Amino acid sequence: MTTKEKLDLVSQVGEEIVTKAELESLLEKEKSLIAYDGFEPSGQIHIAQGILRAININKMTKAGIKFKMLVADWHAMTNDKMGGDLEKIKIVGKYFIEVWKACGMDLKNVEFVWASNLVKNSSYWELVLKIGRTNKLARFIRTAEFMGREAAAETLSAAQLFYPCMQVADIFTLGAKITQLGMDQRKVNMLAREIGPQLGFWKPVVVSHHMLMGLGQPLTNETADKASRTIALKMSKSNPDYAIFMTDSKEDIERKINKAWCPEGETRENPILEYCQYIVFEKFSQILIDRPAKFGGPITIKSFSELESLFAKKEIHPQDLKKTTANLIDQLVAPVRQHFTKNNNAKKLLEQVKSFGVTR
Repeated sequence: MTTKEKLDLVSQVGEEIVTKAELESLLEKEKSLIAYDGFEPSGQIHIAQGILRAININKMTKAGIKFKMLVADWHAMTNDKMGGDLEKIKIVGKYFIEVWKACGMDLKNVEFVWASNLVKNSSYWELVLKIGRTNKLARFIRTAEFMGREAAAETLSAAQLFYPCMQVADIFTLGAKITQLGMDQRKVNMLAREIGPQLGFWKPVVVSHHMLMGLGQPLTNETADKASRTIALKMSKSNPDYAIFMTDSKEDIERKINKAWCPEGETRENPILEYCQYIVFEKFSQILIDRPAKFGGPITIKSFSELESLFAKKEIHPQDLKKTTANLIDQLVAPVRQHFTKNNNAKKLLEQVKSFGVTR
C-alpha cells in the first residue's frame, strides 16, 4: 500500500486531522506506528462504540497502523462511573471486549491495554506529575469536555483533576504517535501536542473521528457554542431511546429508529442519515428502499450522496428510509446479540452489566 493510499484510509476516519502533513510524514517514514483510543467502561455499549468504532479501527489497521485500545478502568473510577466501583468497572470492561470480538474488529492488529496495569508502574505516576507541572490548573480544567461534561472548577472532584494528566501520560506510555479519539476529546489531545515536546516526547498527530448523533431532536439554538453542540449531538446513553445498544433486540431497534428525529427533506443534523452515512454505507455497497408503488416503487441506492440527494428532494419518505435502516442495522447487531446468547462467558458478563442498572 502506498503512503497516499494509507493517508486516504486514515483521512476517512478523521473528521479533523492535526496535522495532515505530519500524518503523511509518519506514514512515509515510520515502520511501526501505534495509534490509541481509550474507553471508560460505563454501562452498556452502543453502536457508535461498537460497530462504528470497529469500522474506524479497521481502516487504521489496514493502513498498517497497530492499534492500542486502552480500557480506561482507573479513569472511569476517577470520573465516578459505576459509582466509582472498580470491580464493577472491570466487569464492564471485559463486556466491552466481548462486544468488539463479535462485531468485526480486526483483533489481530489491536492490543487491549488495561489502565489498571499501567498504574502499577511508578514511572507512570512520575510522568503524570511532570505533566501536571507544565500548566496552571485552569488549563487542565478547560479540557473537562473529554470527561463528558463542561465543568467549572467547583463542580469537579479532586480525583477528576488527575484525569487529563493521566490521559496525556497514556499517550506517551503507550508509545502512540497517533491519537485516534472522538472530536469530544480534541482539547486534551491538543494539550498533549503542546506538552509532549516540553517533556522530551513527540508531538502526537491527532486524528479525531466524527461523533455519531443520538436519535433525538438536535439542538436548535443557533447561538449554542461548538462545545455544547458537540456534547449534545453525540450519541448519548443518558436516554436509552436515543441510542442503539449492541445487544438490542430487533423490536428495540425498530422502535427506536421509528421514533427517531428525521424530518422529511431535512438533511442537516438528521440522525437517520448519519446512521446511513457512517455505518450502513460502510458495511453495504448498496441498499434497497421499498417504497410504495404510488411513490415510485422500490429503489436501489448505491451511495450515500445519492441517498442524501433523493431525500433532500423528498423522493424518499422518512418512514421508508427508517424501515430500511432498521433492517440493516439489525443485520449488523445480530451477530453480537447471538454471541451474547450462545457464549456462556459473554452471557454472564452481559447479565452482570445489566444488573448494575446503569446505562451511563
